[in-house]
Amino acid sequence: MAFKKDVVEIIEPRDVFVGNKNALVTLEEFGEYESEACAKANEVVKQLLEEYEGKIRFNFRHFPLTNIHQRALKAGEAAVATAQDGKFWEMHNILFANRRNLGTTSLKLHSKEAGVNNKRFLDELVNATYGWQVQGDIREGKDRGVTNVPTFFINGERYNGKITFDELSKAIDGTLKKVKKKAPVKQRA
Repeated sequence: MAFKKDVVEIIEPRDVFVGNKNALVTLEEFGEYESEACAKANEVVKQLLEEYEGKIRFNFRHFPLTNIHQRALKAGEAAVATAQDGKFWEMHNILFANRRNLGTTSLKLHSKEAGVNNKRFLDELVNATYGWQVQGDIREGKDRGVTNVPTFFINGERYNGKITFDELSKAIDGTLKKVKKKAPVKQRA
């Protein structure tokens, strides 16, 4: 008698969004959790999500600069692990708030703070269960020309301006106008 192996669906980072799932504008960031610049960008993103509520959605992709930040890779893996329990955004913000304290044991404590009750969390972290997902983000980032963090894309186009609320708002407004012009006009019957 053969045993049927359970197939485990892993929620990929590219599929984790916050904001309106049907929004016309997608803001995407390649970043990591030890970077001060990414922590500042996270605060800007929070403002943007509030200001453009219902109009944008945000996706965070992992691009740890392991040559500078040795703990960023495991922090990314921890974030992907919490996404499996629907707690990615809680963990995302906790990791930025604790960016100087990202050791493996601390990541386990942060996951509990985020509301994750996975008894295997530490084992998954030690065994790099979600390492492939982070590596996939790194590969995609490199393919898209990412070399540093934070790097933003708006509807798939690289954003090269300053990472401030005002500058990103202008770029989002411009994209919203473009997208609305392209939207098909409804015909009356």
